[in-house]
Amino acid sequence: MSIFGLKIKNTLFILLGSAIFSFGIVHFNMQNELGEGGFTGITLLFYFLWGWDPAIMNIVLNVPAFIVGWKFLSRNTFIYTVIGTFAVSLFLSIFQANQFYLHLQSDMTLVALFAGVSIGIGLGIIFRYGGTTGGVDIIARIVNKYAGWSMGKTMFLFDAVVITTSIIAYLELVEGMYTLVAVYVAARVIDFIQEGAYAARGAMIISNHSHEVSEEIMKQMDRGVTVLQGKGRYTGENKEVLYCVVGRNEIVRLQNIIDSADPHAFVAVTSVHDVLGEGFTLDENKKPIED
Repeated sequence: MSIFGLKIKNTLFILLGSAIFSFGIVHFNMQNELGEGGFTGITLLFYFLWGWDPAIMNIVLNVPAFIVGWKFLSRNTFIYTVIGTFAVSLFLSIFQANQFYLHLQSDMTLVALFAGVSIGIGLGIIFRYGGTTGGVDIIARIVNKYAGWSMGKTMFLFDAVVITTSIIAYLELVEGMYTLVAVYVAARVIDFIQEGAYAARGAMIISNHSHEVSEEIMKQMDRGVTVLQGKGRYTGENKEVLYCVVGRNEIVRLQNIIDSADPHAFVAVTSVHDVLGEGFTLDENKKPIED
């Protein structure tokens, strides 16, 4: 369902991601004087130096980002970005006014890990459903679109600059090191969620009995098999190369089928993320499979 071209599901998940992100900032970063990267790190720098409210500064800093986003982002992505940015400021205000104290100062490793995980999950959900929280998120999305860099990598590089400035300005060296740990964890979690928590497996199969192998896969697993034409560089022989994508929990079954049909087959298995199409996101009638 959509309103004005915006999917309600996407909007709700962007709000959820903003809440998780803001919860982590307030309860792990602000309570334990950790920095952060990006525009959020700048708002925390202002907060720890001069007591400026991060919720308000988040909006102020993002005005230039909105101008850039209006030019480079699609209409829906831009609107989702505005929603995400204002939602973050809203939830930052809510959690600051209604926070509970975890008293984790004695275990800063735990603080860094939980800060990274909560921020990474929050941002990962926002990105996965088409939004950003403004600032560096917009820059990361543009770099991802035009340069092919992962969003997590772009954000980590920008974050390193902001964190270095924070260390010079107000962070102790140890706090700065814990902040780097949190930012690194967040970047990895973002990429994990972006790539998809569900990882299928893709198998390239080279066999002298390709017909038998493909028939058994289709019959026993109800999975499609694509036949590619290949040529051995050493032998010069033309051979059929089979390609098949299966669920992660089906890979052992696939290997057993291949072994039964041709014990001498060459098989290369790779991880596959975000599988689209029949058997994964579409049913046998080409209709979307509901979540």
